Amino acid sequence: MVSNSVGYAGLVSVVAVVGLLASEVMGRDLLAGLPGAAATLGTALAATPLALRSKRRGRRKGLWLGYFIGAAGGALAMTAGQLGVFWLLILAMGVFGVAQASNLQSRFAAADLADADHRARAISMVVWVGTVGAVLGPPAALWVNRVGTGFGLGSWVSPMLLGIIGFSLAGLVVATFLRPDPLELVGGVDPDAETENPLRSAGLAWTAVWNNTNARLALVVMAVSQMAMVAVMTMTPLHMRDHGHADLSTLVISVHVLGMFGLAPLIGGWADRFGRIKSVGAGAGILGVGTIATVVAGYIPALLFVGLFLLGLGWSFALIAGSALLTESLAIEERVGAQGLADVAMSVLAAVAAFSSGFVKEFAGFHWLANFATIAAVLMIMAVLRVRRAELEPAV
Repeated sequence: MVSNSVGYAGLVSVVAVVGLLASEVMGRDLLAGLPGAAATLGTALAATPLALRSKRRGRRKGLWLGYFIGAAGGALAMTAGQLGVFWLLILAMGVFGVAQASNLQSRFAAADLADADHRARAISMVVWVGTVGAVLGPPAALWVNRVGTGFGLGSWVSPMLLGIIGFSLAGLVVATFLRPDPLELVGGVDPDAETENPLRSAGLAWTAVWNNTNARLALVVMAVSQMAMVAVMTMTPLHMRDHGHADLSTLVISVHVLGMFGLAPLIGGWADRFGRIKSVGAGAGILGVGTIATVVAGYIPALLFVGLFLLGLGWSFALIAGSALLTESLAIEERVGAQGLADVAMSVLAAVAAFSSGFVKEFAGFHWLANFATIAAVLMIMAVLRVRRAELEPAV
């Protein structure tokens, strides 16, 4: 819980401003989503290797490695921003994104020892404590940026320091205090996995997930929710800057992150009580309402606060209930690989969303990002209804 909190503080501090840093370096918004896309691509590339490392050596050794690599990426991003080298910033954010794979996989460490009746709540507690760091991160980034520019650093460069500190602390906490290792206690460590190829491991996980209806639904909902959320969130600061509200952008992101994490314990309790599938359906509906609100808002900052909060809340439902559904739908020997695959899918779609968001904003307008996210929410609701209908049909 502690590592997740400081890890998200570092992550969100950087994510909230990296689009602005990219825009400053490039002088336009067209490629402003590329560093964010690189970060999510780094998460995708790291998810399976880190999951495989956890499978063969335990959660602790998988998680701390990802955090320390991400901290090194933050240092490189700070250097790239100060030098104004765009390609180096992209590379650095790819390395930085490795730590997000550890942030994501930490929720499964909570699920390792949880009983079925409280699994979603256990996951939600790890998600929830990220609220403190994630909500305070963007305002802290704004303050650190002002201090940094006062000392001669470029605009939006100094907030990278918060990412370095956050991920370094997270790695130290995991390496020191995650004992005994939860995956070892549950019997999920397989030393023979040392010889597994990451691509082969991912292929086996894909087969296991795709052949299981509930696991497949969980993966789809988590990945598509991540894509929709990232597409809108990435361009929101630039959208607000365009209409004279740049100083409010970090506060909007803070409210959005509050929606992502702040109500997690209640969402976990809901998912344990009413079921995973109903919960992921509720999440898709809330996400859809949030994206519609961002379109209706136009240029009214107050409604953007509402829309971004609901967008985060819908994502939280999908992540918590989807993670619990995926974990309990598969056998113990299949879980770690499938969990890594889910994070790969989430990160790949998020990378696509972050990369394309700048193009969509420049050539079609910010409102079309929200429209695409609404369509994604409708498709998720249809998938949930299809699974629910199959559950209610009598067996032949």
